Amino acid sequence: MAEPLRPFRLRRCGSPQKFGVAAGSLRGLLRKGCRLLQVRGGPGRDDTRLGCRLQMLDGTASSGCRRSGPGLELPAETRAELQPLRSGPPGAGVSPGAGSHSPVGQLPLAGSHLCLYEDGTELTESYFRALPAQTELVLLGPGQSWRGCASDIERLLAAFCSHQGAVVEAARRLLTDERAPHRQKLLADLVHNLSENILAEDKEEDEKWFEGLESRFKNKSSYLRHSCESRMRGYMREVTGFISNVHPSARDAYRGIIDLMAEKLKSVKYNGCYFDRREKEEAARLCTAEGWFSCQGPFDRDDCPCKHSINPYSNRESRILFSTWNLDHIIEKKRAVVPELAEAVKTRDGREVNWEYFYQLLFTLDNLKLVHIACHKKTNHNLSCDKSRIYRKRKQTQEIS
Repeated sequence: MAEPLRPFRLRRCGSPQKFGVAAGSLRGLLRKGCRLLQVRGGPGRDDTRLGCRLQMLDGTASSGCRRSGPGLELPAETRAELQPLRSGPPGAGVSPGAGSHSPVGQLPLAGSHLCLYEDGTELTESYFRALPAQTELVLLGPGQSWRGCASDIERLLAAFCSHQGAVVEAARRLLTDERAPHRQKLLADLVHNLSENILAEDKEEDEKWFEGLESRFKNKSSYLRHSCESRMRGYMREVTGFISNVHPSARDAYRGIIDLMAEKLKSVKYNGCYFDRREKEEAARLCTAEGWFSCQGPFDRDDCPCKHSINPYSNRESRILFSTWNLDHIIEKKRAVVPELAEAVKTRDGREVNWEYFYQLLFTLDNLKLVHIACHKKTNHNLSCDKSRIYRKRKQTQEIS
């Protein structure tokens, strides 16, 4: 007994246009789909003849459907060659017209197959029978694959890269009339993230980026370098300010270490290179050559679970938002490093404090992670300094007899 016809939504790989197709078996649906969409052999060669008269997803009929690009409508003489999709028993499909380029004997095409749009699961006959009506499917030709919604996202990202200006303008037009808050947010974020001038470096090239900054900053990198230097100077002020907590007998030694650290920090220009995309040594900066920074994740993780990223070089808003990102001390500055330094000076008992170790913990990437504000955990890290590195190892002397 023939299976009753059930409607499905069918599209070809790489096209957003969908068609309603009814079939009672997987083979019947595959045959109809191949005739309707004219799938041909080989990856990248899945052509489409969309002149068939059929019921569209919005309920309207089309006798001359357009292809996926705007304004690319098939000429009347081509549409005349194509015959309508006719109803019939399972396995019945589109009767090819006299000018059809795909003979009946070659369909369904060897190697063509159907899969779920949602996740790319390939259909079998038994799986097909369990599908509900109106399931969205993708017809693939030989050599093609579909990874579900991820494939559409990849196409969307490709459009952002190749038609950025057009995408921004289209999003702005949609945003003008949009009233749903969630969609407004998505469109506004899209416009913001694509309305950028990343490659511009000097003030003359992107004056809006410099709004609100002191006039002495003439290029983006100099400001970002200054931003990093300011953070390092702030850390040094905290170390200096802790001297009131140091035992009076050890304060002179503590000041001496502060002076050594300050000289070291000054010699490396306060590690401003961390934020400077022009820094030639890649390992010395936290961003890419274009200025992209990636969150390194909370202190107790090796990576960022949310994949936060930002480019403060791109536009003014991103520059401002970047100021909320933190250079987080893995071994905490206030709870562990500075108090341990003060204690080491007090109890040195003739030993030499390894100030360079404390310098690394306070001012270098040995103990600093760049984190998005949401990944900055302000709870107690419960980490301490390495006791074996607090003092310099004494040189062993050997008597010569």
